[in-house]
Amino acid sequence: MGKEGFFITLEGGDGSGKTTVLGRVAAYLQNRSMPYRITREPGGVEIAEKIRSIILDPAHTAMDTRTEALLYAASRSQHLAEVVEPALREGLTVLCDRFVDSSLVYQGHARGLGIEEVWSINRFAIGDRMPDLTFYLDVDPEIGLSRIAANQEREVNRLDLESLSFHQKVREGYQLLVDTNPGRIVVLDANRPIHMVEQDIVRTLEERVLKGF
Repeated sequence: MGKEGFFITLEGGDGSGKTTVLGRVAAYLQNRSMPYRITREPGGVEIAEKIRSIILDPAHTAMDTRTEALLYAASRSQHLAEVVEPALREGLTVLCDRFVDSSLVYQGHARGLGIEEVWSINRFAIGDRMPDLTFYLDVDPEIGLSRIAANQEREVNRLDLESLSFHQKVREGYQLLVDTNPGRIVVLDANRPIHMVEQDIVRTLEERVLKGF
């Protein structure tokens, strides 16, 4: 069996530009003939996408916080089994828009369930699988929400309807994870123009590829 692929995730508050950055990372890998697979959470595979539609439906404002956390973990487990693990075994670099950090931040910190409590749910869902590298796009919540409002093509989901204070707590939660995972999580100032963020990404990838992540 060949060498296992690398697992790279992108994290950030709503409106941080993850989708755009994901495309730039993919372009970097393609230019260097490194095979990859792009996916996302929640979703990425049929069952997980159906769970996504339930979680993010703006009509489901009555959803209990624990229900939300469990649905995310269930979606993640299915996605991992059907997409991420097989791709990594094939030697592909997997680029994933959100992973477990999102649950720790959104449900654990911002929703108030507790990071450790949400981690216990997800530890069962993902086993020992964690990203090799995580890019965290740090954006001022007001800037992120203004980008969402200006982007008419972007889907508006239930989380977009949360208050500014909720999104501020999301940013706080990410900072807690950055402080405890400095080797895995690379912070990018996403308040800047995308070309400047891309420069930092390429620089980081060049260093990590040379070191084998």
